[in-house]
Amino acid sequence: MEEQQKHELRPSWDVCREVPYIQNEQMPKKRVQCLKWFSCAIVGMLVFVLALLSKTSFLLLITFGNNETKIICSEQKPTALLGIGFVLVGPSVLLLLKSTWKFIFKSATMPSKKTLFWVLCVEFLVALGAAVLTIVAMPHFDIVTNVMILNSVSILSAVFQVVAECLAKERKRLIMLPVLSIFLIVTGYVLFAINYLLFESSLEINISVGLAIVGTIFVSVNWWENYSTLFAVPFLEDISRDVTQSRNVVCIISSLMRILVTSAVVGAYVPLSGQEWKSVKLIFQTVSVCLVSLVAIQIASSALCRWFVVVACKMHALRRSFVLPMYLASITVLAVFLAPIAVGLPDSNKNSTCFETFQPESSDTWLHLLLTDATRTLNTRDIVVNMKIDGLACLGCSALSWWLGLMLSTVYIWYLKIHRIERTQDLFVRRMYEGAFLEQSMLLNTRFEIRKKIKEKKCAKGTIRVFLCATMWHETYDEMMKIIISMLRLDKYRPKTKEQSDVEFEFHIYFDDAFKDDDNGRHANEYAEILVEVIKEVYSIFSEEDPCVFKGKSALPHQKIINTPYGGRLEYTLPKGNLMMVHLKDKTLIRHKKRWSQIMYLYYILGWRLNRQYFKKLKAGEEMHYLKEKLKKERENTYILALDGDTDFQPSAVMLLIDRLKLYPEVGAACGRIHPTGTGPMVWYQKFEYAVGHWLQKTAEHVFGCVLCSPGCFSLFRGDALMDDNVMKRYTTKASEASHYVQYDQGEDRWLCTLLLQQGWRVEYNAASDAYTNAPQDFKEFYNQRRRWGPSTMANTIDLLGSGGLTSQKNSSISKLYILYQIISMAASILGPATICLMISGSFVFILEMEENIALALAIVPPTVYLILCFKLKSDTQIKIAAVMSVFYAFLMAGTVLSIIGDLVKQNTFLTPSGLFLIGMVVLYIITAALHPQEFSLVIYGLLYFLCIPSGYLLLVIYSIVNMNNVTWGTRETGSQAKTTAVDTIKKKIMNATCCKCPCLQSQDLSEKMLQAGATTKTEKPHNENTKETQRAHELQFRAHQTWIEHLQMKSYEFPLDESALPLDEINFWRDLQKKYLEPLKENKEQQEKVADDLRELRNKVTFAFFFCNALWLVATFFLQAIGDSVSIKIPKIYPNGTYDPTEVFSLDPIALMFLLSFTVLLLMQFVAMLYHRIYTLIHFVAYADTEIKSHRKQSHNLHQILDSNHQSETYGPDTALCYSNPSSRSITSV
Repeated sequence: MEEQQKHELRPSWDVCREVPYIQNEQMPKKRVQCLKWFSCAIVGMLVFVLALLSKTSFLLLITFGNNETKIICSEQKPTALLGIGFVLVGPSVLLLLKSTWKFIFKSATMPSKKTLFWVLCVEFLVALGAAVLTIVAMPHFDIVTNVMILNSVSILSAVFQVVAECLAKERKRLIMLPVLSIFLIVTGYVLFAINYLLFESSLEINISVGLAIVGTIFVSVNWWENYSTLFAVPFLEDISRDVTQSRNVVCIISSLMRILVTSAVVGAYVPLSGQEWKSVKLIFQTVSVCLVSLVAIQIASSALCRWFVVVACKMHALRRSFVLPMYLASITVLAVFLAPIAVGLPDSNKNSTCFETFQPESSDTWLHLLLTDATRTLNTRDIVVNMKIDGLACLGCSALSWWLGLMLSTVYIWYLKIHRIERTQDLFVRRMYEGAFLEQSMLLNTRFEIRKKIKEKKCAKGTIRVFLCATMWHETYDEMMKIIISMLRLDKYRPKTKEQSDVEFEFHIYFDDAFKDDDNGRHANEYAEILVEVIKEVYSIFSEEDPCVFKGKSALPHQKIINTPYGGRLEYTLPKGNLMMVHLKDKTLIRHKKRWSQIMYLYYILGWRLNRQYFKKLKAGEEMHYLKEKLKKERENTYILALDGDTDFQPSAVMLLIDRLKLYPEVGAACGRIHPTGTGPMVWYQKFEYAVGHWLQKTAEHVFGCVLCSPGCFSLFRGDALMDDNVMKRYTTKASEASHYVQYDQGEDRWLCTLLLQQGWRVEYNAASDAYTNAPQDFKEFYNQRRRWGPSTMANTIDLLGSGGLTSQKNSSISKLYILYQIISMAASILGPATICLMISGSFVFILEMEENIALALAIVPPTVYLILCFKLKSDTQIKIAAVMSVFYAFLMAGTVLSIIGDLVKQNTFLTPSGLFLIGMVVLYIITAALHPQEFSLVIYGLLYFLCIPSGYLLLVIYSIVNMNNVTWGTRETGSQAKTTAVDTIKKKIMNATCCKCPCLQSQDLSEKMLQAGATTKTEKPHNENTKETQRAHELQFRAHQTWIEHLQMKSYEFPLDESALPLDEINFWRDLQKKYLEPLKENKEQQEKVADDLRELRNKVTFAFFFCNALWLVATFFLQAIGDSVSIKIPKIYPNGTYDPTEVFSLDPIALMFLLSFTVLLLMQFVAMLYHRIYTLIHFVAYADTEIKSHRKQSHNLHQILDSNHQSETYGPDTALCYSNPSSRSITSV
């Protein structure tokens, strides 16, 4: 109370605040909901329409085989049976191709003999049953029976459900549904037998009825694997486990068995039924086209329907987009076939026996013909002709019973709980659908165990622990504000509670070179002081639950400041309970720079915090097997989010990355979409460059193989992957060779990903996870940044490609074809300068109408001169020359574009090589941008990117290669901007304090009192013996560095920092870590000179090899142009209307054509990969909107209710002061 009276409080008229801008999620909630509902509606409609097409086309093929139909004559029925056979084996052929591909390029595990025998027996029964049912039996039945009898294949699934739930001792009401399903399906069988055996009995019909019932039972064995693990039978459990491990080989064997059995049944049934195969050749052309069309429609619609069903499940639209359309498919198909009877359409077939000479005039005539021909199977039955009510009742009741039986046996899907993004193999038992039983196979294929063991799985998953680790150095005030706001925003999003949460967060900042020496001792430097100030400002904002001006301001809680063997540590308990540690590194005590900061937090979190507790438990006598399993699970559930000191992100971006690692155990790292921020032309160029790189290159890497670089500014790593052999340990390697300095220290994030890939882990890219980081805003800083990135990228890619054979064996996501793709991409990158020279040569030809070889020689001269100058001049001078040349090249590129457009107008056609290339590139980028609607505005910067192509792909490459011996960081070297910002901040605070008479003017007296109070507290505070021992050891070791603590305490007097100490065992850990891996590097002049010489020698070798390849390319082009027409490829001039002039041709040399085609193929591959990736990004985002956002909204609603109740219970007395906090000055005012 006395302390509060010493502060002069601000009057009530001055309560306005200056606060930093805190941005929430960019996409509004209403737009997210609209996107979700629209996507689910589209998917559901497509599933329904495709299921309708699949079932209708298949049943039409069945009716063609019926003797009562007249579209195909009786002697030509084998053609229809052959079409049914193609439908049955279509999915098997697709599965065979897919599994063979995976067997060759991914997993090739072989099953045991026991498993092989079991699979062969089951697949034989299923294939035999499907072929006998559809080829032999169903052509003898009417359309109503054929529509509904397929639903009876759920008979054994219902039986298995009853058995499984009895063994699991589930509640009786759950058992009643499959029991009722069994009763209805058996009832349908009985009524079906009565309907045919009683009313239309004949030997052929009797055999067909028996074969149909046996066939459906055989087919129902197909989904045995869905229940094999629920029976507690060791034999079935072993078989199921072995099938899962050797899935590719099992699928190949089962596909071949299906194809052979189906072919045998079709081939044997035709002669046995008295028909001949030679009639297939005699069928007339119209019906042949109809049959082929129906088969193609059935196979295509079934495959697409299956894919959209998977999409619906992953989008959490099970009910409206999967189950409901599948249930309605049979009813709708039946309605379609019965429509001609209901509306009384005339029977077009009644006067014809066979349509050998009939040629329908339109598709409507064909549709009418097909529908009426299908209804003929029902109209010709005795029960319909004579209107036998009993027979019709049996027919209707059997159809209804089968349909209801399928619904009841699959009703568990209606209540199925799935993860946000579920793996397809965890959703469905088998990889492929059944061609004749599309909706039945998709419903029955859905895993039954998910519903039964949902609670067990939730418990088994455990809590995910995410450690956010940011590395800082010379960040500015605004950059620090971004990362701190992002961290506290995540703290607010996922508060730490006593209850078990799905995800827990802990925040760490590793601050390099945080100390300086002055006359009063060793203190934290100005950057560390800015960070402390930023944390205080942001903490104050997020700790305000109610910003009302009438609400009294509560004091900020006390935090910890600790002296450590590596420098110091600040420990903050954030407003929502999560912990944040700021590790201030002293470069005289521990090794500095980013890679060593990463090694520091890897060993602290994964080694000390994670592993150590299990070693202690082992020493305490706990069982080793239990500890190993628990440690393995915790390693898998421990993630590290690597961040830069200026990264800005939303909570959803982190959660989307967590999903990738949580549900895909083979994923070792995942990165998000990085957006460069800033202003100016250099930033605009980088915005489009980043966009194109993520839109096309990163998506292609994700789809075809693995992402090669997960950037350190925003990437999530799995602890188990980092702790794997040859990853974290090898990452600690100190650079001892010239190539090490380039590969290890210039691109540490890319090297870490290379180690993960070589060890077999997958690295992924999530386009919906957005993060923002500052980009270089001036030319010099940009060139220096890319001078690091270029050589390190090349070094790591060559390292990965050099071990491509071994990597493809260990990493199932990297195939040899992907290695070939990367080799081609690498070759295109190496030949980039020569390609730019050729493009500039073409510009001279277009603009100045030069002879081609002269233009080529002129195009080569400037970059050659710049290459020579780079060996002679200083780095800054090289950059200035590059800047001047970039301006001239930009003018040249602008003239080139206008010249190409003018040439297209002059030639009266755009179908020229240059015109097609230009238009194709523009169209491709516009379509790509349109598929990224939130980033579509970036296409505006595409023109600037095009103008800067020579600078980015010619001059920058030359500068990077020639200066690869320079291994300094190149950016944030001086930090002048940060110092200026720090001075401005201090000036602003002094002005605010002067205007408001803030007590900070008396900071000297106040600091002295704080020090005295701190000393009193330390002497009066009771300690136990262990704490005293730790404190004494701590003080003896670090007494020389104590002054920085008092200094920061004085600076942060409004946000109290209480001195604390590390436990003795943690002190020993840091000492051991420093000694083994992080001891400061000693400066040895001789060693430095040797390294410098080695780097220059490496630079010379790489420069020679790099530019020799480009020179070969240019020389080959030069000679081909010199030879002239004898080797050039002539392309006729084609006009837009399709005509061409044989007298006018365009000439291309073979090398240029080969390069152009290769570049076009690469772009098209990347474009297709982008389309695929966009679809799955949409699926993930919609699933996220349906789960995480709802959960967070519910949590926020409960929190607001608690706050409202608290506000209602509060009362204010007449003497209550009006308090308001200004986050920028933190002065307290009252009236």
